[in-house]
Amino acid sequence: MPPLSSSPIYFGKFIVTPAVFHLTPLSMAFVNLKPLLPGHVLISPRRIVPKLADLTSDEVTDLFTTVQRVSRTIERVYGAKASNIAMQDGTDAGQSVPHVHVHIIPRKPQDLDDRGGQDAIYPMLEGEEGDVGKHLSERDHGRPKFPKVDEASRKPRSEKEMQEEAEQLHTELESDRISDAGANL
Repeated sequence: MPPLSSSPIYFGKFIVTPAVFHLTPLSMAFVNLKPLLPGHVLISPRRIVPKLADLTSDEVTDLFTTVQRVSRTIERVYGAKASNIAMQDGTDAGQSVPHVHVHIIPRKPQDLDDRGGQDAIYPMLEGEEGDVGKHLSERDHGRPKFPKVDEASRKPRSEKEMQEEAEQLHTELESDRISDAGANL
């Protein structure tokens, strides 16, 4: 599958075109360079703005409609029955890329027991592991300086791996869209 856009798609200052698996006129969904758990994806408005309050009403509606749609598909594809849906709204809240984005992280029972239980996801999101901006900067500048926990378990994925997952998720979302349309007839 070729990229969904012939023009570069930006997440803040970073080009994420090959990682994008869903586009609407106002929003985009893309796979994460270093997912906290399998299936961890990001949803963002296409317009680059740092805070939720900066979005128009149409952008907010489209963003959260996209979050809802993508989360259903992600849960199905990754065999989850729940998801963490999280947003750090501004740098003081831990936002590492000044572009509104929502994390969707599919969850399974006991998936973080080795890290202290289900709530371990929150310090992961807020800490070094969830620093999307840092990971993208290191990818773009070729200077990986990941903490030991990342070296052991969370290696950055190649652009090819991310594009393959994006292609799979695009196909799955299209399949769900067609199924939903048929159910509504």
